[in-house]
Amino acid sequence: MTKEKITQENFNAEYVDSIELQQIDKFVCAEMGRQIHRYIKGMRGTKHMMEKFEEAISHLSVPEKEEAIARYIDLNRKAIRGLDMKIVLIRAMANYCDTYDYFHTLANDSQKVEFYLARIEEKYIRFHSVFEENGKFGIKDYKGDVILRPEYEFLRTCYVYVDDLVRLPIIAQKNGKLGLVLPDQENTVVADFLYDDISLRDEYPYFEARKGRKKGFLDKHGQFVR
Repeated sequence: MTKEKITQENFNAEYVDSIELQQIDKFVCAEMGRQIHRYIKGMRGTKHMMEKFEEAISHLSVPEKEEAIARYIDLNRKAIRGLDMKIVLIRAMANYCDTYDYFHTLANDSQKVEFYLARIEEKYIRFHSVFEENGKFGIKDYKGDVILRPEYEFLRTCYVYVDDLVRLPIIAQKNGKLGLVLPDQENTVVADFLYDDISLRDEYPYFEARKGRKKGFLDKHGQFVR
């Protein structure tokens, strides 16, 4: 008899206990949060910056935390460089299990391990991609949906290593000038295309801009301040 291939859909329905699923998700989320904390500490090493991240996700539900952490990883992909997802899963399983025997049985169930590893990847590895169409650039999300229409000569996704999970706009070039736009499917302009240069900073205000001889900063509303 040929064994049915296990998928996320049929495993949920046939093989996994709902409480186990809920708790493993919870403990995996905690492990992924700790990984981000370690990354922040390695990048900047200040308690204040770690507390900003912790505060940003502290009031979220587990699914909301998963989405927030996935967004952070998408823009800070070095955060999971070298991370062994099997270790993340095993730690989560250990936190879930009441006895070593139960943990040993769970950790050695190859079908469950395969299922949960696929689930972790599905939840946290959600990378956007830049694409080109007719010589102009746009952005697609991890599902392949267009979140920034291809209208720009240049795009620079903003990588802020330590932040409070705010969604930063993207540096874009149109008709030879730079501005800021949101990848919100509407191509919302945050800062008009008036600038000769826009560069990213590690702290607020996140953007430094130059217009002719004038230099200053762009605030969260896209306003130029000196």
